[in-house]
Order: sequence, then C-alpha cells, then structure tokens
Amino acid sequence: MSELDDQIAHRKAKLATLREAGIDPFPRLFEHDLEPAGVHRRFVDKTAEELVEEPVSLRVPGRVQAIREHGKTVFADISDGSAKLQVLIRSHKLEEDSARVLANLDLGDYLGVSGDLMRTRTGELTLTGEKLEMLAKALRPMPEKYHGLADTEARYRQRYLDLISNPESRRVFEVRAALLRGMRAHLDGRDFLEVETPMMQPLAGGATARPFTTHHNALDLDLYLRVAPELFLKRLLVGGLHKVYEINRNFRNEGISTQHNPEFTMLELYWAYADYRDIMALVEELFITLATSILGEPVLNWKGERLELAAPWPRLTMLDATAKYGEIDPAKLQDVADLTAELERRGAELPRVRDWGHLLLALFEEVAEPHLNAPTFIIDHPVEISPLAKQKADDPRMTERFELYIGGMELANAFSELNDPEVQADRFRGQLAARELGDDEAQRYDEDYILALEHGMPPAGGLGIGIDRMTMLFTDRASIRDVILFPLLRPQA
Repeated sequence: MSELDDQIAHRKAKLATLREAGIDPFPRLFEHDLEPAGVHRRFVDKTAEELVEEPVSLRVPGRVQAIREHGKTVFADISDGSAKLQVLIRSHKLEEDSARVLANLDLGDYLGVSGDLMRTRTGELTLTGEKLEMLAKALRPMPEKYHGLADTEARYRQRYLDLISNPESRRVFEVRAALLRGMRAHLDGRDFLEVETPMMQPLAGGATARPFTTHHNALDLDLYLRVAPELFLKRLLVGGLHKVYEINRNFRNEGISTQHNPEFTMLELYWAYADYRDIMALVEELFITLATSILGEPVLNWKGERLELAAPWPRLTMLDATAKYGEIDPAKLQDVADLTAELERRGAELPRVRDWGHLLLALFEEVAEPHLNAPTFIIDHPVEISPLAKQKADDPRMTERFELYIGGMELANAFSELNDPEVQADRFRGQLAARELGDDEAQRYDEDYILALEHGMPPAGGLGIGIDRMTMLFTDRASIRDVILFPLLRPQA
C-alpha cells in the first residue's frame, strides 16, 4: 500500500467512526454568521478588552489548514480561501459530539465552529471552539500540506487544488472577475446595451479563423461554433440598437500556445455614428479606468517592466511599424516580389495566400510584433486581411482598422465598419477565392448578412478585446492557461 493509499484508508476509517457515532459528516446546511475573511473585516479594530466587555458569539465555517496540539489545548486554522482564522479549542471542555469531531479531524476537512471571539496574548484574532461540526470530510490529503501545488500541469488539470494551495492563483481569477465587472460598468454607464447572440451558427463568420463543427439532430443541420459574434451584433445596428456589446465565448479550431486557447472570451462592441478613432479613445479610457480601479494606478507590471497607460498611446501604421522595426526601406514594402524576398531572406514562413496584404502582415508579425511592449495602436491594415472594415478614403489599399498591442501581444482589434452591401459582397467573394487558394480560415459568403446591410446599417465603429490576454497583462502571467480556470488539455492515459 502506498503512502497515499494509507492516508486515504485512515481518513475513511475516521469517516466510518463519525457515522457510527450518529454524526453526519456531510450535513445539508450550516447556518453561519461570517466566513473567516468577513470576521477579520468586521472585527479588525476590536481590542482584547472590548471583546471581553462586549462578547461576540459567532458561527464560522472553513477548511482546516493547520492543527497544533498543546496538551488539552488545540489550535486550528480554518480558511475560506482568502483569509484564515485561528480557532482555540479546549478539548476537555467539549461536548461528546464535538470531541468526536476533533478526534477525527484532518487537514482539508470543512469544519463549522461556534464560539466567542477573542484576542490571544500575541494579539491574534481567535475564535474559541466551543462547538465543532463536521461539514465535509476530506478523504484525500491536500497538496503538500498547503505549501503549494508546484506541478504546472497538475495545477491546470486539478484547478481546485491549485486554488486551495496557491493564493496567487485565486487572485488571478478575482482580477479577471473585476475586469469583467469593470467593463460592464464602464459600457453600461455610456448607454451601451449588453446582448447575447447565437453560439451555434449556420455559417462561421466575423473573423478569419477555422471553426469547430457540430450537428443539430432535431433540425438535421450542420452548424459551427461561433468564431466571433460580429455579424450578428452588426445586424442589431441595422435593427436600431446603436450601442451594443457582448462578453462572449468564441471557439477557433486552431493551434494552442501560451497566447492561444481554442475556447476564449472576448468583449465585442459596436457603436453607431463612430469610427475607429473614437474606438481608440474608448479603449484608452477603458484600460486606464480598469487599471486604476483594480491595480491602484494606470500602470501594468509585465515581466519586470512598468508599462505606463497614460494616454494618448502611439499610433503606427502597419507599413511604418514594419519598416521601423525591420529596418527596411519603406520602398521595399510596396509590392509582392519585394515582400516575398524579404520574408525568404529572414527564413520566415510564407502565408498560404500570397497577395500584398497577407505578405505585409506576415512580415509585420515577424519583425515588429515582438517589439510592441508599451501600448501601441497599429493602424491602417491592408484590405486583403480586413474583409469587414471600411477602406481609407485617401488610400484604397488600406482600411480604417487598428490592433492594440501591449506586452508584445495583440489585445484588441477594431475598425470603422464596412456598411456598403455591394462592397461587402465583393469582399466575401474575395474570401471565397482565398479559400480556393488554400486559406481554410477565410470567411464564407453570408447572404443573410448582405440582406441585412441592404436594409441600411449606420456608419459605426466596432471593437473586440481578448479578455484572457487582458487578464494575463493585469496579473503578469506569461501563459494563457494561467488565467483560464479549466484550460483544454489532452486527456491523460
């Protein structure tokens, strides 16, 4: 028998002992006053003398983190995950059921404690354990006795153990929740309406990506998990909902990396009568507001560097950024032959579709993207890679589009929305041609969306922000798996 098997056997024996004594080790309810963190918040200023003069009786639940025996006195720490509370138990004064619970107590058990609040001679806020109730018997030991779950893959596969043993992991997901709350508050305060759009769609559109497929049995219909909600949200602009947003889950059947997960979360919004310059100002304001409220200042600490968020952020065209960081003569970025030669000279992978726009994007990603650490808007993207964006009036090769880069990662994508149905139809046909050339991420022709545009969509700016990558930045986490509670992993044998 292994050491783990031995520990499990001992815990199961204690479970049986409790049951034989008529004690339910998994009760349905524990009426309580506060959890440990709440006790500290409410009574942090109470002195020992005040707690004696005006006794405070509480019922507090928590997971047992530590047990320290000193003769007939036992100290235990119970935790709610964010704070621990010391419990002082005088074992010889316990009633029979409480004494049995104490005798069969293990680290990791959930315990309900009833007693009076006090401070020890060292000033520690402590609850006297006058009555003990088993709330859930843990049949397996906790990881490394709360010194931390160190194995990275185990942290992802058993996130519950990671949250128990690594307080910094809990903080990551508290920040993530705060980001979502803050986004909603920011947009709601500016009269945006939160909506929901289909996650199963007859056509995968709104982004250049390979979709997941599924099948609807009742309708006998093949469907796609959405790669983006864009085309449905813009239908709402046609319908007169002129400021809408969705915090949405998207699914892209692509590679996995430290910055990519097949299932991810985005904020996507559309704002009628605005353009991509208005969206840039909104993004600056949103990031500064969130950083100030969550982190205390408009600064991100990323890989040992302070990234200042003070506006305005630099704006570089894709052409200028490629020339600057690649140390390339801008004249050598103007045609397919020169771009192909430059990519080959650097040993970079050529894109599947080798028109001017796709080649420029490939070279930009090769030479410029890693240098974009401070917040930077990369503006003016080629038409070939921006099928849903409006062309620039002074340069028909380019669109009114930007991507936001921070920490060397793309955080947001936005543009002035294309609302001319005839031009959009031509763009879709161009996407179909790209698919025939081998680009299986190119978009399909969405006839119903063209029909919607023919009814008239107002000029608008649109935006998508990756919540997972944003959380990485706000918590200084290098891997996207650190900020997703249950990332997709290959099944274990």
